[in-house]
Amino acid sequence: MTIRRKGREIALQILYQSEWGTMDNVESAIREYARGLSAGGAKVKKDTLAFAKSLLEGVLRRKEDLDLVIARNVHGWRLDRMARVDRNILRMGAYELLYCSDIPPRVAINEAVELAKMFGSEESRAFINGVLDGVLRESVRRKEN
Repeated sequence: MTIRRKGREIALQILYQSEWGTMDNVESAIREYARGLSAGGAKVKKDTLAFAKSLLEGVLRRKEDLDLVIARNVHGWRLDRMARVDRNILRMGAYELLYCSDIPPRVAINEAVELAKMFGSEESRAFINGVLDGVLRESVRRKEN
């Protein structure tokens, strides 16, 4: 598994947990996650944790803007009615599409779909793919104007 894919998994799990009000700050959440893995005998590379931390900080810093962009591209759904895991995958995917110029758009969407396969429901991957495709198209239109 690549450093970034594992970092996305970690970031998603911490974002999901944060919706339950159990995260004090990003630094301590990352530390706790790594400690939990170490207790189970697994080790996580520092680069992986650094990527997870950058995703978490970016998503949390821009959460309101990301939610607005997602809401414009979700048809028939409200964010608060969405499955929490799907909502957080969408936030991470939209963040990568809009703010991570080093990540090609199709890679960002594909990685979000892979997360949906692992953590979401059977319908999640098509839902995530469709919404993020809309976010990408909106972003391209804005750049062209």
